[in-house]
Amino acid sequence: MSNKGLIRVLAIALALACLFHLSFSVVTSRQKSKAAEYAAGNPEKEAKYLDSIGNQKVYFGYTYKECLENELNFGLDLKGGMNVILEVSVADVINALSGHSQDPTFLQALELAKKSQEDSQDDFITLFGKAFEKVAPQGQLASIFNNYNLKGKVSFNSTNAEVLKVLRDESEAAIANSFNVLRTRIDRFGVTQPNIQQLSGQTGRILVELPGVKDPERVKNLLKGTANLEFWETYNNNEIASNIMAANQRIKTLLEAGYDFDNNTMATADTTSAVADTTKSLLGGDDNLISDTDSTALAQNNDQYIKQYPLFAVLHPMVDQSGQWYGGAAVGYANHKDTATVNKYLAAQQVKDVLPRDLKFFWCVKPMEQDESSYELVAIKVTNRDGTAPLNGDVITDAREEFDERKGGAAMVSMTMNGEGARTWGRITKDNIGRQVAIVLDNYVYSFPTVQSEITGGNSQITGNFTVAEAKDLANILKSGKLPAPAKVIEEEIVGPSLGQATINQGLWSFVGAFVIVILYMILFYSTAGVGAAIALVCNVFFLMGVLSSLGAVLTLPGIAGIVLTMGMAVDANVIIFERIREELHNGKGMTLAIQEGYNNSYSAILDGNTTTLLTGIILYIFGHGPIQGFATTLVIGIITTLVTAIFITRLFLEFLLERGKNIKFWQNWNEYFLKNTKLNFIDMKKTAYVISGALIVISIASMAIKGFDQGVDFVGGRTYVVKFDDKVSTGDVRALLSESFGSEPQVKTFGAENQVKIITKYRINDEGDGVDSEVQTILYDKLKSLYKTQNISREMFLQGFVVNNGTPVLSTDDSVENYGFQSSSKVGPTIADDIKQSATIAIFISLIVMFLYILIRFKNWQYGLGATMALVHDTIIVLGVFSLFSSLMPFSMEIDQSFIAAILTIVGYSINDTVVVFDRVREFIGLRPSNSLKQNMNEAINSTLSRTVNTSLTTFFVLLVIFIFGGEVIRGFVFALMLGTIVGTYSSVFVASPIAYDFLKNNKEAAAEEDRSKKDEYTKK
Repeated sequence: MSNKGLIRVLAIALALACLFHLSFSVVTSRQKSKAAEYAAGNPEKEAKYLDSIGNQKVYFGYTYKECLENELNFGLDLKGGMNVILEVSVADVINALSGHSQDPTFLQALELAKKSQEDSQDDFITLFGKAFEKVAPQGQLASIFNNYNLKGKVSFNSTNAEVLKVLRDESEAAIANSFNVLRTRIDRFGVTQPNIQQLSGQTGRILVELPGVKDPERVKNLLKGTANLEFWETYNNNEIASNIMAANQRIKTLLEAGYDFDNNTMATADTTSAVADTTKSLLGGDDNLISDTDSTALAQNNDQYIKQYPLFAVLHPMVDQSGQWYGGAAVGYANHKDTATVNKYLAAQQVKDVLPRDLKFFWCVKPMEQDESSYELVAIKVTNRDGTAPLNGDVITDAREEFDERKGGAAMVSMTMNGEGARTWGRITKDNIGRQVAIVLDNYVYSFPTVQSEITGGNSQITGNFTVAEAKDLANILKSGKLPAPAKVIEEEIVGPSLGQATINQGLWSFVGAFVIVILYMILFYSTAGVGAAIALVCNVFFLMGVLSSLGAVLTLPGIAGIVLTMGMAVDANVIIFERIREELHNGKGMTLAIQEGYNNSYSAILDGNTTTLLTGIILYIFGHGPIQGFATTLVIGIITTLVTAIFITRLFLEFLLERGKNIKFWQNWNEYFLKNTKLNFIDMKKTAYVISGALIVISIASMAIKGFDQGVDFVGGRTYVVKFDDKVSTGDVRALLSESFGSEPQVKTFGAENQVKIITKYRINDEGDGVDSEVQTILYDKLKSLYKTQNISREMFLQGFVVNNGTPVLSTDDSVENYGFQSSSKVGPTIADDIKQSATIAIFISLIVMFLYILIRFKNWQYGLGATMALVHDTIIVLGVFSLFSSLMPFSMEIDQSFIAAILTIVGYSINDTVVVFDRVREFIGLRPSNSLKQNMNEAINSTLSRTVNTSLTTFFVLLVIFIFGGEVIRGFVFALMLGTIVGTYSSVFVASPIAYDFLKNNKEAAAEEDRSKKDEYTKK
């Protein structure tokens, strides 16, 4: 081999670079160990220690924080944490650009576009344009959008197409601004190795990955809020007492008339008239008092008084025992379960008619101190004619968390305003001395203090029983700026740290087991050469991990599976080389020449096989996200490192031995002629193979059509929760307990051990309201806590994980110890579920087309491409059929989800790799043996590669089997698909791809002529 010196230098340089990048992980691990030793089991103390050394130099001039940024990244499934896809509401952006137009045509088109978005792949601007044209075929968008917001961009003469273009540009700018605001918030949140990126091809979608996060609700609140800060004047409740009483009476009248508040169904004309006639009398009486008797009965929630006071049955008024209103901005308080009912009552137009036009209501963001399940409703006074707040958050120049010494060091947020804001704030406070002013963020009241005196200088505080973390987050949001539109969570995945640690252990053991099996197999089968393959394999894994670390790539559990699969591919490259060398030795060539010829003759097959798998990995990376991208990244990098190590490292090892006169063996005594003298007529077996394959395909298609699939949440949308109990549980018991609350029977499956279940439900999956996720978690806690042997489990313990000490549940602080309770969750909205399903389908079809085109280009015959593609279709259908047929029979998950699609695409790459090796030998034999018939050349090609086919398939299968057994429940279905694909792919390469290519080549006159020309060329050379 020429240039050995250069190759050695490059190999050493690559090794040193990988060692350097991996060393950061060692340094951070050592510092974390020191922190754990110092904290002695106190997580807060440990966190403070690590924070204190963040800016200290701990490694060759690198600070601890910089070392963390350069260490090997672990994904959520290995570290725990949160993965969220946010979608910036383009509909809200359009609404804002219209100046919140109340044009009926505009509002109807907007609602129609929202509805169309649920099952369409078009972007929202396109859908809105179509909806507007449908609602108003002759309508002009310019009449709506020719306003101050779009001054100079839209005129009365602008066409609808021109307006839509402006809306698209403005919405893209708003999305970009949202991305920057969210990135700033995340950076200030203090998470190690966060990942935030705009999803390509997905307008308005932003991916946020936060490894190690242990408070998901806090993160979601941080991400979703628009940070629309407003300062409002308020009403005293005694000023509007008669109106509130009138509203109660109006609600009573409407309920008696059968009014539907859920759908705002209008009452009959007679009833409407009767209701209107009562308005004057309601407002004219002395109904601002509630009698002592009524007040007492109301407190008892008596049925008679619920009918008399339907509003106050859910909104407890701020009155004393004599029925007199207390005064202050809060008109009442409601249990969190009743706030939606209060909202419906007060939103009805007939109820609004008895309330002042300048009155609006906002709920407090924090529960009451004396009742943590209830929230106060604050009466806001609108003073601007356009309905906007007199002062908003645009004037805030700085915000920081501080502590209020007057209230025992309670956390608060201090704000500083610019000059304009300071003047306006001074005027508002001066005009409202002795009254309360509400500070509102995203339509929730954070504080409504009583103004004691005029506040000048533009400094103010927000107080409100905040924790330190809440105050820090609020200051972060205010400093980062306002989102131009709300961002809703359309997909999320939460992995508990305990499950992450368990997954690391399972992944590590599966990796070690697979690694040992591959090394032993290669040494036992290929003797001395096998030792060289083992050394190359060690280098391969080392280089792969080093490159992952240097690129800042994320290692996930599927990524570990990708590493193990890479080991199988590395073995395949070595097997191809070693089998060619064995052939050359059996043909009587010397060791030096045999090694040289063996390598030279192997390059084509290795290059083709790895290129097809590389293309598959690229397609996976483009169409997947999250762990699937992690798998694809590992696969692509692994292919490159495999080529380097298999071709160069083993060659250097063998030539090192040659130069020193060492004895090199490529076989053991028992396997020197393993599968070398086979004379099987594979082409004549094609009819039998066609019958078998045809039967399997028919059964598969029938099962898919009749039974269908167990589709994962990725494809159908919904919520998934993994919960671990402290004893065995029946899935039927879990299902029965949850069915009533969820309104329909959820799917409940045993997930791994018999004390762990996966719960799948679509309960309120379309509801984007705040608190829905918390409500579902509360239902799970309330219903499932009875299934635990351990008593007195709190909601916090259930959600964050707990251990049992001497029969007592204790909140877990050690991630390495098995925790009970909530393990992980995921949520996929229906819109993104449709997108994922479409992307998966496109990915499979593109991979098939790409494979066909590659084979066509490399072999210059469409027949080869057709045979290979038909084999891939054959493999895909059979694997899909097995997952359909046995989905309810296997003791592990056989869901069709993103991971399964990744497995299908990997199978495509593996199968085509096998096929390419055979076709490459067919092409070689046609050139070397022109006198032989096509059938002879094909049979001899398949027989000559049989040893390589069996060795590679067995090695890959056993490697996958180790992962299947030890890799954990999370990827068991994914690995089973790969195992099945290995078997089916090996079969199809021999019994499907080759026979189909043969049939079409044999019947093609151009192929026959090409074969004749090849013979003549060969004869001329001789």
